[in-house]
Amino acid sequence: MTSKILIPVDFSEYSQNAIEVGCEIAKQTYHDIDLVHIFTDHTNIYSNAIDTPDLIDPRVGMAKRDMQHVISRIIEKYPQVNINTIFKDGNLYEEIKKLTHSNAYDAIVMGTKGSSGLDALLIGSNMYDVFQNSMTPVLAIPLNSKKFKKDKIGLLCNFKDGEIDALKQAIKVFNTDFELILIHINTDNSPMSSIDKKFDSFIPQIIEETGIDNISYVVKNQSFFIQYKENISSAIDSVISDELIDILLVTKSKKSFLRQITSENIVKRMAYQIKIPKFFAKS
Repeated sequence: MTSKILIPVDFSEYSQNAIEVGCEIAKQTYHDIDLVHIFTDHTNIYSNAIDTPDLIDPRVGMAKRDMQHVISRIIEKYPQVNINTIFKDGNLYEEIKKLTHSNAYDAIVMGTKGSSGLDALLIGSNMYDVFQNSMTPVLAIPLNSKKFKKDKIGLLCNFKDGEIDALKQAIKVFNTDFELILIHINTDNSPMSSIDKKFDSFIPQIIEETGIDNISYVVKNQSFFIQYKENISSAIDSVISDELIDILLVTKSKKSFLRQITSENIVKRMAYQIKIPKFFAKS
């Protein structure tokens, strides 16, 4: 069965950036790409154009021309990548949900600005809502991420099986040729000796189940939060910066430590504050 990536396209610089990254992934991992444009501003604008050609809305022709320009650029730069286009009417989240339920996609690749301001909030919200409404992982691409890299991939770690499952989902997209950095946020001030023991048993489990053996780990202790008056998402950002992490894997689970140890909604905050690509796995 062909491996596929789904990329929503609205012809903005954000989706164009997501297309660029998606093509780099496809080139390296032999994925096909489905580009989907959803007409969300008018009911049945696209289906009416198909059923009644005399009543074609000019926005349909404009979108098709814009999509053809996108495809031409892809063919010129990535001739080895297979591209398919999809046009739909309706709600963005519902239509993507339908597509991912009827097709096996390894990931949805979406662009996001990942900074402050109303535009970023709306774009971040779109990405987060797609993630919430789909059973397919979402790879969120910030606008400043112009070149795709996967040398170092970070995984938020609390020694749960779901985290290995998230890693398996990521492997379908990125393969296994990367250094894995496990990030543990020690909010309950556990002794480092006990944390090291957990890693000593968890890392062999990762190696056995995924085949990845280039693994290191980083622990942020409670003293970090006290000294620097930081929250958890800031602590994660500091690890990303210190370790030069290219992509962060985030586990979505009701049992996730991210939802147990703090009242702040970390997953949603990170959807709005994206500085590197983040892979939001499904539980």
